[in-house]
Amino acid sequence: MGLRTGVLAVVVLLIAALAALNWSVLAAPTVMSLGFMQVTAPLGLIMLGLTVLLAIFFAAYVVYLHSTVFFESRRHTKELQAQRDLADRAEASRFTELRNFLESQENAHMARNAERHAALLARVEQLESAIRLRADQTDNTVAAHLGQLEDRFERRPASSAAVMPPAV
Repeated sequence: MGLRTGVLAVVVLLIAALAALNWSVLAAPTVMSLGFMQVTAPLGLIMLGLTVLLAIFFAAYVVYLHSTVFFESRRHTKELQAQRDLADRAEASRFTELRNFLESQENAHMARNAERHAALLARVEQLESAIRLRADQTDNTVAAHLGQLEDRFERRPASSAAVMPPAV
């Protein structure tokens, strides 16, 4: 129980105790003026009744305020949830858009890598062909030089052949 509720309960109990202890005074009839006529009635009971009526109106007003705040709070909660759902959908669409962008970038990167790989393989193949050609030319050149040396060796007289060391 809150502090305000406790204080209000104590005040109501004090008023009820005061009315119970002084019931005979409250119920004593007196002459009252209503402005346009005079009436004999118990003034204390009329004042007590007006106080109870005022308390009932106050309680009804408090209930009205609480219900208004409650319904307003529910409306705000629903609006907040709707905004949260909208933000979640927007964020999800941004994530989808980002994923699509990253996938397109990855595909473009893979295509560039494939092109570079194909170009590199073509260049390696070209270099291998050039090396093979060069090796064949070198083989032919060496064979030609060996052929020339053999021809020279065979054309030499036999005496100079004895001086030469044996072939390995």
